[in-house]
Amino acid sequence: MTESREQRASQIPRDAANWATQTDAVRLSAVPTGARNLNVEGKQAVGPLQGFGPMWQKTYRVRLQGSDATPKDVIAAWKENFPKFWPPGNTFYAPLTGIAPGEAALINSSLPGGMPLSTGVMVLYADDESFTLMTTQGHPFSGWVTFSATVESEGGMTCTVAQAQVLMRANDPLYAVGMRFGGHKQEDRIWEWTLASVAKHFGVEAQVDTNCQCVDRRPQWRRAGNIWYNAGIRSGMYVMTTPVRFVARPFSRPRTGA
Repeated sequence: MTESREQRASQIPRDAANWATQTDAVRLSAVPTGARNLNVEGKQAVGPLQGFGPMWQKTYRVRLQGSDATPKDVIAAWKENFPKFWPPGNTFYAPLTGIAPGEAALINSSLPGGMPLSTGVMVLYADDESFTLMTTQGHPFSGWVTFSATVESEGGMTCTVAQAQVLMRANDPLYAVGMRFGGHKQEDRIWEWTLASVAKHFGVEAQVDTNCQCVDRRPQWRRAGNIWYNAGIRSGMYVMTTPVRFVARPFSRPRTGA
């Protein structure tokens, strides 16, 4: 028996429009001026199940005590000012159409030791009170970062709490070593700075509470081949070969017909 249009519609989740549609590869709607477009276009979005190293859950929270901002106010401001809330030296090029499901963003940063890093994320989910970014192949970690805001009470006082929660695995064996020797601290600094910046946007100076928990210490050795997509290696090779590409540029122009 053929399903009616009403029956099919009732089977679609109410929040379906808030999720990115399933796709085999990440696509950029546009490349912002000044951004290095490497290691994103055509790559897959990957979560912690596709990563290599131990799985970590990291939660960063800040209480906006004294502010009358609602969770919707916080998320709206966070989406609009996401690049501004990042620490210096890490550039987040938000999608030109805004943080919306399925859109991709470019990240130009550096790894410990100064190695350049060009990578990106895809917006997996977005609504009025939360949004989730999913990393692309080659990123230092495979995982999700969910940004949310809620109203909570503590000690008889109620206020909005902003939170970033990361569920991640180092993407490959090389990144796993890097995470152990400074990578985790660098990652923590990024999100602690971000949460403090969100609080300052609403006129609040507050301590960011950080909680890190290793939920699975076993590496996924079957994912060791992820190193092929390592964005740090690929970004470094791109920078080192810049003089070669510059010299070869005049010889690579397409020929015009007679």
